[in-house]
Amino acid sequence: MTHPANLLPPQTWKASWKVLFRFFFIYFIIQCVPLDIRYYAGLFQIHWGELSFRDIFYLTRYTPRFVTTDSPFGSFADWGVAAVIAIAGALIWSYLDRRRQEYNQLYYWLRVIVRYRLAIGVIAYGLLKLFPQQLPFPSISQLNTQYGDLSAWKIFAMSTGVVPSMETFLGLVETVAGLLLLHRRTSTIGAGIIITFTGNVFMSNLAYEGGEYVYSFYLVVLALFLLQYDTIRIINLLTLEQPTAPNTVRPYLPQPWQRGLKLALKTLFIFFFVGLYGYKTYASYKQLGYQYPHMPGLTAAAGIYNVTEFRINNQEIPYSLTDTVRWKDVVFEPWATLSVRSNRYVHPDLANTEEIFVNDSDRNYELAGSISRHYYSYHIDEAKQVLLLQNKNRYHHEEQLELHYTRPDSSRIILSGINEKKDSVYVILDKIDKQYPLIEGRRKPLKL
Repeated sequence: MTHPANLLPPQTWKASWKVLFRFFFIYFIIQCVPLDIRYYAGLFQIHWGELSFRDIFYLTRYTPRFVTTDSPFGSFADWGVAAVIAIAGALIWSYLDRRRQEYNQLYYWLRVIVRYRLAIGVIAYGLLKLFPQQLPFPSISQLNTQYGDLSAWKIFAMSTGVVPSMETFLGLVETVAGLLLLHRRTSTIGAGIIITFTGNVFMSNLAYEGGEYVYSFYLVVLALFLLQYDTIRIINLLTLEQPTAPNTVRPYLPQPWQRGLKLALKTLFIFFFVGLYGYKTYASYKQLGYQYPHMPGLTAAAGIYNVTEFRINNQEIPYSLTDTVRWKDVVFEPWATLSVRSNRYVHPDLANTEEIFVNDSDRNYELAGSISRHYYSYHIDEAKQVLLLQNKNRYHHEEQLELHYTRPDSSRIILSGINEKKDSVYVILDKIDKQYPLIEGRRKPLKL
């Protein structure tokens, strides 16, 4: 039944329109509505009493996956499978419902589904930038890694991370665009913003070898679908300057309880994916974010150290540009991470998709997309003055070191013990009083 207000949309659709609608209806339902049992299995694994922003974030990233890949977002092949299913469904639907004159109401609800799916997708990422966590300020190790030892995506991430205010602005744009989608009258504006903003994200993923090009383009396609509904009217009004009818399609909800249920569901949706998620994301930001570990490192040790002396099995190895055993420098981060620069091979861990890890040992942002440094998480046995090191790179995870430390003064650390090959090692580290123009020159005169 058609609501009396629906006078302007055509009451009889062309046959081609109906076939296309049936295809796109099935296609976007597959793309937007979680139909994968694995998604619901994940729901039951959430500890709802201890709900974190991480749990909500992963709920917002659903995409259908028919083809097995390493990417959490699947591939364009999944889109092809969805299209084949939609074609088959549209043919069957056209045969069974060939007398139907129009789908104005069903078209309205399809746009609602796409609007809300797109909204949570961009808001989830927008709030991670609004409270700048997604691209944090570079660590000491990263500031002491040569550009040639960094992947293109890591350089892009670091270049954005050095300007938290810009990251916050980008997050604000993304979040506002998502919020505009939650209201029918402003959804076209929101879709237009997303096409330009997320389109740029898609191109950045291609240009800088990012891993989220499929997902970012997925969001762009949803925005294009929403924008096309008003495109003709916008062109007629602004370009051709012709009389243009407004959008008067409204959902047909004759019963008060139906309208009340609609309002309640919308309120619950906004509370969960905007209010609650925003609050928990802000709480994470105030607790130093999620990209770097939180466990404190060795007291007052943060900085870069020159390797003054290096011995293996009591044999001193002089400084060399080519030696694969000798360490070149060592960085102690403010948290419990130690990185060693040397010529020893590092299998690159690209990790170029956004992941949120609970455990410090799993947080790999600091080492992702870089070579020339081995990163170790460590535990401190203060009673014995021993550091227990574990290589953080998943390709070198079997490597462990046990090093006794002494600190003759505030600028020297002496390490001795066994390395990853069970050889005895003795290292004298002297702290370098290094000044970083990127830090020293921010909003104040810089002296070189």
